[in-house]
Amino acid sequence: MPDLMVDLIISLDGYAAAEGWPELWGRGGPEYLAFLGEDAETRHTTLLGATTYRMMSAKHGGTPDDPMADLPKIVFSSVLTEPLDWANTELVTGDAVEAVRELKETHERPLRTLGSLSLSRSLLRAGLVDTFRVVVFPVITGASGKERVFDGYPDVSLDLVTHRIFDGDLQLLEYVPTVLDAPPGVGR
Repeated sequence: MPDLMVDLIISLDGYAAAEGWPELWGRGGPEYLAFLGEDAETRHTTLLGATTYRMMSAKHGGTPDDPMADLPKIVFSSVLTEPLDWANTELVTGDAVEAVRELKETHERPLRTLGSLSLSRSLLRAGLVDTFRVVVFPVITGASGKERVFDGYPDVSLDLVTHRIFDGDLQLLEYVPTVLDAPPGVGR
């Protein structure tokens, strides 16, 4: 059974992006960019929602240096239609949670979300996430931040399994998540 990793990048105050800021908040140094290249070469299947698919395929799809050209990608959307332009991309229009539950039973490759906040929330809520990876960028985007990452999430306990520092200030944190029914010590 393949593992499913939720993979997110965030500002210190928990935003996925910020208005007017450059990509990676202008902090993507050489160590982190090299890691992204290595990471793109791993053999996994990337799971995307429609918004992330549109953004990523517009940026990378069909370009000669597309780091994800050879990786299989599955997009969950009720609004996109086939054929999809980005190479090696499959469209699933049905229930994402049920589709991923089936993938975890039948798929051979590890599964990983890329951004896709709504998809990640629903998969975590359903108890399908094996690893939760966050790269924290050392910026606070309180005035310009958009897409608060953790809004709508259930309460989750996280057990740290690995960590790494890139370029002296970016923090990669990987956790095993446990969705909680109630805060610890509170009976229901």
